[in-house]
Order: sequence, then C-alpha cells, then structure tokens
Amino acid sequence: MTIEDPPEVRALVEAYPEATEAELRRLGERLADSAAAQGLLDVAYRALDTPVGTLLLAATETGLIRVAYASEGHDQVLTTLATRISPRILRAPKRLDTAARQLEEYFAGRRRRFDLPLDFRLSRGFRRLVLDHLSDIAYGHTASYAAVAAAAGNPRAVRAAATACATNPLPVVVPCHRVVRADGSVGGYVGGPAAKQTLLRLEAA
Repeated sequence: MTIEDPPEVRALVEAYPEATEAELRRLGERLADSAAAQGLLDVAYRALDTPVGTLLLAATETGLIRVAYASEGHDQVLTTLATRISPRILRAPKRLDTAARQLEEYFAGRRRRFDLPLDFRLSRGFRRLVLDHLSDIAYGHTASYAAVAAAAGNPRAVRAAATACATNPLPVVVPCHRVVRADGSVGGYVGGPAAKQTLLRLEAA
C-alpha cells in the first residue's frame, strides 16, 4: 500500500491495462465516490505538496484523523490506519478538499487558525489532554514543554508533554511546532527540526 500507487489504482491498472493515467484517475474517483455513497469509505486519504514536504492527509467521517510527514513513512501510516481504524481505506481526495485548502492558505500566510472537524481517536489519556491545549498557543507565539504540561494539569509531566507533542497525529493543524525547550531552543519535532523551524519562521513573518 503506497500513497503514490494505492491498491485500488494497482487493481485498476491490472483490470484496464490499456487505460490512460487520466482514465484510471477518473475510475479511481468513481470508485471512491461509490464507496462513500454506500457508507463503505471509513478512511479517505490524499497527498498535499507543501513547503515542508509532501504531507499525507487522512480523514474519517468524524474529521481529520492524520497529518503525516514523509519522514514518518506514508506507507506505514496508511497501514497503521487500516489496522487501528478500519481496512476500508481509499485514496479519496474530495473528503479532504477543505483540509487541503486550509493548509494551502496557512502555508501562503493567509490563515492563522484551522477550522476543521478533528478525530482524536489516535491519541488518549494525558497525551490527548496536551493536544487539547496546543491550539491555545497563539499563532506566532511559543510555549515551553513545562508550560504545556502545567496547562494539561500535571506540571511535573514535562517529558510526557514532550512525548505527546512528538506523537501528535495531527501536526501543523494541532500546532505542536509551537512548543519549544525552556531555553528557547527548537527541540524535537515529528517532521524534523528543519520543518519545525520553517513553520516557526512562517508564523514569525
């Protein structure tokens, strides 16, 4: 299962070896539309090119459930979603049109806050509490891991707060990139330090 060549596309290629790429894409879209209409599309996904690389976006009927950097391994992310959420997963860009548009606006400097339904099923316990407070950090501002731990109700759980940020299933949209070390240094990030610095520079501008 790969984001570039998902299983439904491979099946279409085998079934219609003479079809053009455009024809296969239209067939794939019809397959996704049909699955959605029949209530058989539990997880839809698409790719989005951004200044921090290609992001994988995935959504359930509840909302956006995953934003993944290429460094996380998009194949592995899709496999995990199929295992933890549902095997009924297809490349179906339409469900993610709004998320893609808002991300494009953010990277263009035209959006400071996301307005999207989110599905937090991949995060639980204290990690979920931390994620709930990340959006309280204003655009263009940062907070320390200690401050985030305190906001989540456990001032001593600094390492746990850092782990919650590192395992955030919705980076960029849920802004764990705004959490830095107490000395002001960038610290770790799921997309790598360069991506984190890019996001912070974007917001600082």
